[in-house]
Amino acid sequence: MPRTALRICPLCEATCGLTLTIEGATVTGARGDREDVFSRGFICPKGAAFGALDADPDRLRGPLVRRDGQLREATWEEAYETIAAAVPALVREYGAQSVGVVLGNPNVHTMAGHLYPPLLLKALGTRNLFTASTLDQMPKHVSSGLLFGDPFAIPVPDLDRTDFLLLLGANPVESNGSLCTAPDFPGRLKALRARGGTLVVVDPRRTRTAKLADRHLAPRPGSDALLLAALAHTLLAEKTAEPGALAEHVLGLGELAEALVGFTPEAVAPACDLPAEEIRDLARALAAAPTAAVYGRIGSSTVEYGTLASWLVDVLNILTGNLDRPGGALFPLSATDRAPRPAAPGKGFGLGRWHSRVSGHPEAKAEFPMAALAEEIETLGEGRIRALVSIAANPVLSAPDGRRLDAALAGLDFMISIDPYLNETSRHAHVVLPPPPPAQSAHFDFAFNAFAIRNQVRYSPPAIPLEEGRMDECEIHARLVLAVSGMHGAAPAAVDDLAVQSALAREVADPHSPLHGEDPARLAGLLAGDSGPERRLDLMLRLGPYGDRFDAGPGLGLERLRARPHGIDLGPLRPRLPGLLKTRSGRIELLPEPIAAELPRLRAALADRPATLVLVGRRHLRSNNSWLHNVPALTGGSNRCTLQVHPDDAQRLGLADGGRARIAADGGSLEVPVEVTDSIRAGVVSLPHGWGHDRSGTRLSVASATPGVNVNQLLDGTRLDPLSGTAVLNGFPVELTPIP
Repeated sequence: MPRTALRICPLCEATCGLTLTIEGATVTGARGDREDVFSRGFICPKGAAFGALDADPDRLRGPLVRRDGQLREATWEEAYETIAAAVPALVREYGAQSVGVVLGNPNVHTMAGHLYPPLLLKALGTRNLFTASTLDQMPKHVSSGLLFGDPFAIPVPDLDRTDFLLLLGANPVESNGSLCTAPDFPGRLKALRARGGTLVVVDPRRTRTAKLADRHLAPRPGSDALLLAALAHTLLAEKTAEPGALAEHVLGLGELAEALVGFTPEAVAPACDLPAEEIRDLARALAAAPTAAVYGRIGSSTVEYGTLASWLVDVLNILTGNLDRPGGALFPLSATDRAPRPAAPGKGFGLGRWHSRVSGHPEAKAEFPMAALAEEIETLGEGRIRALVSIAANPVLSAPDGRRLDAALAGLDFMISIDPYLNETSRHAHVVLPPPPPAQSAHFDFAFNAFAIRNQVRYSPPAIPLEEGRMDECEIHARLVLAVSGMHGAAPAAVDDLAVQSALAREVADPHSPLHGEDPARLAGLLAGDSGPERRLDLMLRLGPYGDRFDAGPGLGLERLRARPHGIDLGPLRPRLPGLLKTRSGRIELLPEPIAAELPRLRAALADRPATLVLVGRRHLRSNNSWLHNVPALTGGSNRCTLQVHPDDAQRLGLADGGRARIAADGGSLEVPVEVTDSIRAGVVSLPHGWGHDRSGTRLSVASATPGVNVNQLLDGTRLDPLSGTAVLNGFPVELTPIP
């Protein structure tokens, strides 16, 4: 008989609740959970295809170990013995920095990806960390760190209460949001307009989101920081900047006006290719709105001035008095966040505490640019990366110059990949450790609850028992930590026990904690959960802002959460300043020194001669980077790898719809199918991200049948936002020629 089970969708940031239909050990259907406290039954095509992804026949069922140059099936014990023999020996001979770690986007969609990589990095002792953040969101982390002292203090638009929403470089109708966890983002935008609010979209493409807008501005790509600077300049020049209650918590308001001198609407208009009066009107509308929120995402982050654009988004929210205000941009408070402490100065946020070996890239949030990974493997000398641990990552497709990285990975002494697929990156591994399908894993959204537009908490136990021969994803990670640290053979639970002991030791030593002076061993004995990961989750919930603090009261813990399978609503977002600030001054530092030092470079861009043709990426509703192209239900239709070209450019260059063209840039050239459309502005072409499934040695039968091309091969990795190390994936110049 079919049965149903609840599961939070792990396929994008919206985290919608699903009701799965299960027959035996197979997911045969998925629909939205109407009782879910957050998503209320909303579902997108990715969630509806959950069963097809879960049962993908190309998913690896057991470990692979490289023998005689070939990846062959092996037992779990053989896989970990191979790791335990290789990695500690390499570290002893060449040092801790000879090992690199790469974390891909799917890590933030799993419990294991949150709980174990920090322990792995500590065990290895390496600073060579590369993540997907420097391919998308790192500018926001850096700007938040500089403004608020905490790179994870990221305000989100109060979508359900705002009167005016300004979106830049975001297409949430198709991406479902980014650093803004909001089920049914399209419905919330429609509701904004239905209640009399205003939606303004800034995007060089007329996306599905732009089609919903009251006003759509299509500037030249890469000019977001200039446009935002002109908006801020106008507010200050016309004296309509009113921070209100924020003023007492802000440092540097006086210096900001001087720093933005020269960024008038007239000055930036040529670079943005927008009328000056339209820019000025937008600033006035933003200032006049009863409540407003400015929200910028991937299109405004992965450009040359990504960190400045991210900073200016919050500058505008501050100048209009809309930061930390209902209807504006607010800071979520997740159930596993740290419980609020009394407001006090903090340690602040630093950049460049250490630098990469080859090109001297400064670290940002303890990470190096993903674009620097290849050179760190290729370049001989002390500290060269000889071994790599890749977790849910496919940088051969997602990072610039995949051909170079592809060749570099082939030269590693040893590589470990935790991945369910043999893809363009994991095919180079010496050991592949495949996690089970998502229906066989527990789920809790540690990362995305911290960016949610409403405070809530939900937990999904495994919907299907773990299949024989598979290993739980958390156990895979825990055993990896033991193997690389010389503790192979110890019980995996030891990793979780040590994590619990460490967390409790910090808590009982904290004079601000109600558990100060308590016995950590007694507290550990009170934890609920059937596994180490569940015990760690219970600890975080009980120590969090809604937790029971090990009291018998009504606070939150794992047992209470498990009793509410549709989740627990924790209420709307509320003001949190100044308590969350961790800057050295204890205030919002509006003009931090690294930002002030970068502004002259932005000012110089006013005189730049724009390129004739530039490229931007685009999102597909039925895709997520490179990891959903192997699901038949999510391919075809609009989810195609085509180069979109405006009719005027097509006519000028001699291109025909359905024809082919050669596109070239710094890193090389590609042959692409042409799609002529007026949904993109003239002077801009668009090619989606995550394609290029044409390499041998993979096991991606669906993806390889329609491989597309890898847009990041057009880049050589030298174009970076200097403050964050983020690759410039949008707004770079290209040349286009027809192929007869």
